[in-house]
Amino acid sequence: MENQLSIYNTLSRKKELFEPIHSPRVGLYVCGPTVYGDPHLGHARPAITFDILFRYLTHLEYKVRYVRNITDVGHLVNDADSGEDKIAKKARLEDLEPMEVVQYYLNRYHKAMDALNVLPPGIEPHASGHIIEQIQLVKDILDKGYAYESEGSVYFDVEKYNGKYHYGLLSGRNIEDMLNTTRELEGQEEKRNAIDFALWKKAAPEHIMRWPSPWSDGFPGWHLECTAMSKKYLGEEFDIHGGGMDLIFPHHECEIAQSVASTGKPAVKYWMHNNMITVNGQKMGKSLGNFINLEEFFTGNHRLLTQAYSAMTIRFFILQAHYRSTVDFSNEALQASEKGLSRLMDAYDKLKKMHDPDNRQIGPSENSTVTEKIKGLRDKCYAVMNDDLNTPKLIANLSEVVSVINSVWDEKERISGEESGELYDTFKIFLIDILGLKEEDQSTKENDDTLNNVMDFLLKMRQKAKEDKDWDKADWIRKQLAEYGIEIKDTKDGSNWKLNK
Repeated sequence: MENQLSIYNTLSRKKELFEPIHSPRVGLYVCGPTVYGDPHLGHARPAITFDILFRYLTHLEYKVRYVRNITDVGHLVNDADSGEDKIAKKARLEDLEPMEVVQYYLNRYHKAMDALNVLPPGIEPHASGHIIEQIQLVKDILDKGYAYESEGSVYFDVEKYNGKYHYGLLSGRNIEDMLNTTRELEGQEEKRNAIDFALWKKAAPEHIMRWPSPWSDGFPGWHLECTAMSKKYLGEEFDIHGGGMDLIFPHHECEIAQSVASTGKPAVKYWMHNNMITVNGQKMGKSLGNFINLEEFFTGNHRLLTQAYSAMTIRFFILQAHYRSTVDFSNEALQASEKGLSRLMDAYDKLKKMHDPDNRQIGPSENSTVTEKIKGLRDKCYAVMNDDLNTPKLIANLSEVVSVINSVWDEKERISGEESGELYDTFKIFLIDILGLKEEDQSTKENDDTLNNVMDFLLKMRQKAKEDKDWDKADWIRKQLAEYGIEIKDTKDGSNWKLNK
């Protein structure tokens, strides 16, 4: 293949030329969301990162089997093999069936991914739909002697595994340090070592989600699902496993141990991890009050937001940083992204119109510098994409020729029809097909802006009524808006609104 991708392999901590095991077929597995809450920026970043990888590999004519799982069982409220299942807890609090919770938030996740123009995976397996495969994997690991049963649960024996293999290979951790520093937690007495992790957990009587197994009625450990499902759909060895950097330890470290313990060989050739998103330098979290979900970005309905931001602005904002770099949110950064995106999409729109062979701007090129800039653009774009998916440099390369496009459009420069076609094709390939950016419906954006402005006015009017102790007027505004499907929520920081569609 003329273009070959070099990617940063977290396992070897270096960039390596991509040489898929089953060239030109590629197996790609990405850890998807745990669906118990609204999708947020933390969901958007890995989805967009691996969407770029999927798009680019497909563009390079690899046949990609893309699997992205859905965690709908086994992810406990803490990661120490104790506590309640996150989805079961949500179901209990809201008096719902667990799968109602899953379906509700999965629908919202898919809707957000569609808005962000994230292509769907070829296979989207659910952990709860692969209990049989997970039970079989536990049996395989037990048969190989790297797990033990204790009071109806099954745990992975990390110390025994490390005696033959290396636990900590991906994260760079040392098992002796872990054994000395990992504190004993209440309710973990059934483990031989505190660092051992659950393959199967016996369900407490009140636990909603449970399945029969040879050891107990229970549920699989969180780490087990990806190993079982990747093996089912991609085989014992596949090419790329991706996810957020926060999953390196313990989740992906445990996956490696499970694969090697069950088959005697590592399953994954390349491990890729995207970095985190921070808010004004702080990690995003509900306890810090800086947690913003995607719907709030799209509506502007959050106290930290000065305006609404379109899905394409969010996508462009994320792509302006290399996937292995931290992205720090601020209104100023998003506003700059909005302008940068608009500039590129405006240039692409002009190129589409200039691509018409009868267009007045097309003529013999008179500027050798412009000619060289156009001729070298496509190769520069491929070079930065092959260099570990360097989307910030790709955006910079495309931005460099925007002034040329504008000059031609304003009839200050002339380029040949061949040059016009080359520019158009390059922008189409990299801006639209690979970066996945798309032109937005301006009428929809204008309607959203108008709604946000009107709601800002009405909330101020209601706040004034409350300050004047005109409770009837404040309540009347809230009830009238409710009739139009707009829900008002009063908080200590002011009032928020939500359009219930």
